[in-house]
Amino acid sequence: MDNRAIGVFDSGLGGLTAVRQLHRIMPDEHIIYFGDTGRVPYGTRGRQTIINYTRQDTAFLCSHDIKAIVVACGTVSSVALGTVKTENTIPMVGVVKPSCYTAMKLTKNNRVGIIGTKGTIHSGSYEAMLHTLDPSVHTIARACPLFVPLVENGRFSPDDRVVQLVVEEYLAEIRAFGVDTLIMGCTHYPLLREAIRAYLGDDVALIDPGAEAADYVRTFLEPAESGNGRTEYFVSDDPDSFDTYAEMFLGEPAGVHASLVEDIASYGKERG
Repeated sequence: MDNRAIGVFDSGLGGLTAVRQLHRIMPDEHIIYFGDTGRVPYGTRGRQTIINYTRQDTAFLCSHDIKAIVVACGTVSSVALGTVKTENTIPMVGVVKPSCYTAMKLTKNNRVGIIGTKGTIHSGSYEAMLHTLDPSVHTIARACPLFVPLVENGRFSPDDRVVQLVVEEYLAEIRAFGVDTLIMGCTHYPLLREAIRAYLGDDVALIDPGAEAADYVRTFLEPAESGNGRTEYFVSDDPDSFDTYAEMFLGEPAGVHASLVEDIASYGKERG
């Protein structure tokens, strides 16, 4: 048994969808979550800034006794993980590869859509991985920059007219392309699942990247001893707001009581 914690981080609240799945499939695990709420969003930042933030977030988690890190952020997984992973000996799992493997298992017409932040879509990471798995796959990708602020303001109901209009604006070309599988390439987006499903139809498989990363972690980690499960939450700004909204991401009564990390930029300074 390995009772060390699993570290999870994201630019904000979205990575809690990965924690939600970890709670479901690995209930005995100790989880340490860090949400970089003081610097959200990452998706509009430059590549080097995202790498620097990722180094700092990783260093913070590594200051605890952890056995692996789940990078529950599509932007970091797409832009920075390849670099930062080589600088650490601890296993680091992003959301891109697990999501793409599942997409290729589910698609029947070989047409896969990808949505994400501007940083994620600009990187081309999902398309590259999908084409590595199957060069014949047809892909279409669209950035959806308004999805994150909608979700973080509690606007994700399929009956919300604003949500309907934004979903239609972003997904019209994807629907016209005829995808049968859509990778929701940001961990905020699964909260919009029902609105997306209402627009694309029940025949389109929707892939939750946080859940896929959590499922992948279970395949190689030595499990914790039964009964050890607990989750600690840390943020870089406004823990009260984090506590208020965490429940909608976790899908359970939260009782989060997040702790404030006052100077996240001080972690990992030796790498510059």
